Amino acid sequence: MTQAPTPTADTVRRLVRSLLADAAAAGGGPDVRPVHEGGEHFTWWVGTRHVLRLAPDREASVRQRRELRLRDLIRPHIGIAVPVSVAQGEWASGLSCTLDKRLPGASGEEQDVSAVGEADLAGLLSGLREVPVRQAESLGVPRAAPRSLEELRTAAAHAAEELAAADEFDPVRLTQLTAPAAVQLAAQPGAAVLVHHNLKGEHLVVSADGRVRGVLDWTGTVIGDPAEDIAGLAIAVGAPAAVRAATLAGYGARPCLRGLWLSRCDTVIRLADRLQGRDDSPVPLLETQLRRAWEAILLERVTDLRDGGPDEAP
Repeated sequence: MTQAPTPTADTVRRLVRSLLADAAAAGGGPDVRPVHEGGEHFTWWVGTRHVLRLAPDREASVRQRRELRLRDLIRPHIGIAVPVSVAQGEWASGLSCTLDKRLPGASGEEQDVSAVGEADLAGLLSGLREVPVRQAESLGVPRAAPRSLEELRTAAAHAAEELAAADEFDPVRLTQLTAPAAVQLAAQPGAAVLVHHNLKGEHLVVSADGRVRGVLDWTGTVIGDPAEDIAGLAIAVGAPAAVRAATLAGYGARPCLRGLWLSRCDTVIRLADRLQGRDDSPVPLLETQLRRAWEAILLERVTDLRDGGPDEAP
């Protein structure tokens, strides 16, 4: 794969001038500075009203171009803003870019979500369930098979031992997820819906009053297991808030518990990978995500999960 050039402030200014007539008229153009959160795209703030996202390779360019079409399909359903592109183009040969309007608010990593914000998240989850799957597929959104919670539990058990050696985690906590429970929490047949698939704090735009005002980065969207988005919310806003939002969205005990344990296993594995040098994510962020996912919820006491039923269907 061809290595993308490293964008500089001068590169970004020239690109913005070519994309945005107002910037060209202003001569030097607006102030630009890199966004330090995230890593999937090269991302720059452009003045106070725009954000420029540069796809780093051709595969990311395909996902970004698909995202631009997907936003229009999603927007009427979810009741939360998604970015609007004011200009699109290429910033290097074969590498796409989009200049988006900046959504007002702070990152979900910096601003807590309120009770009303949880209702916003419920609207997001229920709205994604309403997006026509065939239309999403026609835009190129791929299907993703549900992950095996049994396999994830085994991997997390090994990771938990590594964390225990570093005095970061008590592996006894993971024994709450027994082998029979992992089987019982397998994804249900026919449950696939449109899934953001990367609902972490930095992709939520939250206002000062705790409302969720926007959802960013739809490049990883798939048709798949709705528990993945519940899991994402668990690391973004904490397990109790994630389960409350999913319950408000109409999800029953099974997908909520599945999402909870996906997030718990994931956070144990990711932190162990980081401490063992297999990942370069910030340790404080991974520790915070682990803490959020492992917050206790009343639903953990549910032991008699029904087979199917209207509240279990997506």
